[in-house]
Amino acid sequence: MEKIETYRTYIKKLIQEYGSYLPSSDEVETQYIFDTERDHYQLFQVGWEKYSWIHGCILHVDIKNGKIWIQHNGIETGLADELVNMGVPKEDIVLGFHAPYKRKYTGFAEQ
Repeated sequence: MEKIETYRTYIKKLIQEYGSYLPSSDEVETQYIFDTERDHYQLFQVGWEKYSWIHGCILHVDIKNGKIWIQHNGIETGLADELVNMGVPKEDIVLGFHAPYKRKYTGFAEQ
């Protein structure tokens, strides 16, 4: 359980850090969604930018079966590499946005 708490802390820290880099305005809101009961974490933006509706997920990370699942990575930096640098073993990180048959080639966990 200590490992899961550590992973939650790492994920929240990174999402908050990346969120602080996003452009902000009175019209576009950056949302930090932390569901620690079900272990779903998202960085989201919603609002209006001039005449365009903004509604999109920047990062989506889950913890499932003791592993960190990166479901969506809409940032330029490698979130998985950031987690490894924080001490998370590669075998505890799944790149969920890759098809299951491709995951064995990523250097990270398959599931």
